[in-house]
Amino acid sequence: MTKLPADAWVMVGDGEKALFLKNEGDEVYPNLVVVRTMEQSNPSTREQGTDAPGRLKDGPGHHSSAVEEADWHRLEKERFAKDIAERLYKAAHKGQYRHLVVAAPPQVLGELRKALHKEVSERILFDVPKELTNHPVNEIEKALTSH
Repeated sequence: MTKLPADAWVMVGDGEKALFLKNEGDEVYPNLVVVRTMEQSNPSTREQGTDAPGRLKDGPGHHSSAVEEADWHRLEKERFAKDIAERLYKAAHKGQYRHLVVAAPPQVLGELRKALHKEVSERILFDVPKELTNHPVNEIEKALTSH
């Protein structure tokens, strides 16, 4: 059973929403309280992209190749992961937390790890590769302490 120290922060996020929680309890009886939320609208690529994929000339003549359409949804998830990383860096720099736990789906967790500043990475106790953003706080507490 994993322990969550008093005053530790927990960031639970996905590609559209992030919850920043603080353990106002102790290691035995955690009590997560929401400190901040971040949200962004991230519709599917189909809803975001309006142009047809482009084409490139393959050389002399009339032949051209299609260019793969941008995955706008994925790009927005990457941008949001960078926004979360920046928020965590600012909070760490201000001394708002000493310990951090991160819970996010594997793909978002990977993007977040790439974007995290060293000062934040050094404070991570553990991460949970799960989607927990739409769970009630008591279920998030259970998921983290049974990790």
